[in-house]
Amino acid sequence: MNFWRTRSLTARVTILFALIACAIVTNLGMYLYSSTRQALETRADYSLVGRVEHFRTLLHDLYNVKQIEDRPALFETMLGSEQDVLMFGYPGQAPFVRVNPDNMTPPPMKPVGLNQPLTLAALQPGERADGVRVRWVSTEAEVGSDGTKVVIIGAHVMTQESHILSEYYWHVIGAAAIAVLLAALLGFLVLKRGFLPLTAMASRAAEVSPTNIAIRLREEDAPHELRRLAASFNAMLDRLSDGYEHLSQFSADLAHEIRTPIGALMGQTQVTLNKVRNAAEYQQVLESNLEELQRLSRIVENILFLAHADHAGLSVEKSPLVLADELHKIAEYFEGVAEERDIRLVVDASGVLQANPVMWRRAVSNLVVNAVRYAVPGSIVRLCGIPREEGICVEVENQGDPIPQEQLDRLFDRFYRGDKSRSEFTESNGLGLAIVRAIMTVHGGQAVVACSEGGLIRFSLRFPEGSVRA
Repeated sequence: MNFWRTRSLTARVTILFALIACAIVTNLGMYLYSSTRQALETRADYSLVGRVEHFRTLLHDLYNVKQIEDRPALFETMLGSEQDVLMFGYPGQAPFVRVNPDNMTPPPMKPVGLNQPLTLAALQPGERADGVRVRWVSTEAEVGSDGTKVVIIGAHVMTQESHILSEYYWHVIGAAAIAVLLAALLGFLVLKRGFLPLTAMASRAAEVSPTNIAIRLREEDAPHELRRLAASFNAMLDRLSDGYEHLSQFSADLAHEIRTPIGALMGQTQVTLNKVRNAAEYQQVLESNLEELQRLSRIVENILFLAHADHAGLSVEKSPLVLADELHKIAEYFEGVAEERDIRLVVDASGVLQANPVMWRRAVSNLVVNAVRYAVPGSIVRLCGIPREEGICVEVENQGDPIPQEQLDRLFDRFYRGDKSRSEFTESNGLGLAIVRAIMTVHGGQAVVACSEGGLIRFSLRFPEGSVRA
């Protein structure tokens, strides 16, 4: 079965097409052969019955027994060149006229009575020594006007019919063989031509490479049956192209993020090693190096988390979270940082949410850090939890500088930071909001951001309906 499945599709369909043609032609030929055989046998049976009936009438009208006994050659002449049988005899006695070229012995038969019609039902089957079929019939006849009763035995040897059927049989075999060959040849040519669009699509697809990923299959040139395949293939290429582009950007950003702390570590270490220094100076350098290493550690930890969320499908264990209590805890945790920038944290929440506690706190904390970092000094950062029919929405809102729409669309991208934020807050690595989106994805929710013309920035975490606990 595996061998058959791995064969060429053209070869498989051609073979099946040829087999179907062979089956059709063979069955049709056998049907015609059987019909011809039946027609020949029926014609021979009617001929035999008619001949015997003719002799039955002839004996009654023209001959007497003496004339029949004296002229046996006459009846042999009447049969012509055929190897048929004709015998006349008294009931229960040996025939006195015997035309039997092959000396065949008649099968046991009951003669048809004088006043009974001679029909096909009176025929008896037989067989010659060489296997040729023979049809026998026996009937009583009245000779002349004296009422002498004799028995007529006639038989037809189906030699000619056998020759005709034999030739017809081989004609059927030859026709079936020719039909199979023609069907296979025509099927192969038709399939080769029919598969040309598929071959063209395969050649086009072979041109796709990492350096030439913009190539797409031409759906308008594909047959109707292959357009869905072409569309699906193009959609797959679109996804791969997007992923490849994101991966390239991610690699470039990752190299940029890692290069900065590594460069700082190397520079500080080289400067320190230029001359002998005291213990305090070495300690200061080590502390600075530790800060850079911690930054590298956070970057690696965040990258591993995002990779796990993207490819391993995190198993989320959910627990009920009282929104008001959880948001107040987060606000208290960041209260000191907020006071340094003269920012006040306000909580307005209700309802119970089903979520992973660690992930949920990490996502909201990232939003709060972001809000406090970019809020206008002296403003308010609001933490809201709003139960809705479609689920629970957690919002973090702050007043800041207006963000252009093209930047809003990229805020959740990995390593993305606006130019202003890069220069002002060097401790940010551009992964915080990407982690927020990954956490919402594994919870089956969404992370969205909106900004008004006045600079009111609102981050929303929309949890699905199943996350709400009554």
